[in-house]
Amino acid sequence: MPGLIGKKIGMTSVFDANGKNVPCTVIEAGPCVVTQIRTVEKDGYAAVQLAYDEIKEKHASKPLKGHFEKAGTTPKRKLVEFKSFDTTTLKLGDIVTVDNLVLKLGEGEIDWVDVTGISKGKGFQGVVKRHGFAGVGGQTHGQDDRLRHPGSLGASSWPSRVFKGMRMAGRMGGDRVKVLNLQVMKIIPESNLVVVKGSVPGAKGSYVTLED
Repeated sequence: MPGLIGKKIGMTSVFDANGKNVPCTVIEAGPCVVTQIRTVEKDGYAAVQLAYDEIKEKHASKPLKGHFEKAGTTPKRKLVEFKSFDTTTLKLGDIVTVDNLVLKLGEGEIDWVDVTGISKGKGFQGVVKRHGFAGVGGQTHGQDDRLRHPGSLGASSWPSRVFKGMRMAGRMGGDRVKVLNLQVMKIIPESNLVVVKGSVPGAKGSYVTLED
């Protein structure tokens, strides 16, 4: 399976072949439209650009409107390039759905996917939550308000500044996270749904990409 754009619907649980209740994430995967085909001769690399999720035409910029008109489709919200597709078998305007995924679930085999998404934003957090610090010292020896503080940030005499990259408090979350080797538990082609084992990054309704 080269790849597909989807949307995180939420979480549920299913029973596997051994009767074990497995927590799963439901992803609406596609349908996606081929909006651009990159070639080595023209672009220096081979890739296929897919578009997903309808938007109103008034919300698309003029350059994007022309881009989608060239592919013969309506404006879409999410664009992603995949380098694993066979560019010789696709053309502009082709629809890629869950049915196109090379999955062996019907033959008793297990298929695995990598899911990429944007993690939930957690706001401004301290070093204990953000970096896993243990805290400074204990609650004895006369200190009462330094347990969750970061401690020393460097020498005061030289270089008289804080080095770049020092792990400190700050914004947490909102990062691009890729989860590897999630087992595909179920596919519902008529609803464009893929059920994968475990959790994937992002909130409900956020965009994710599935890759082989």
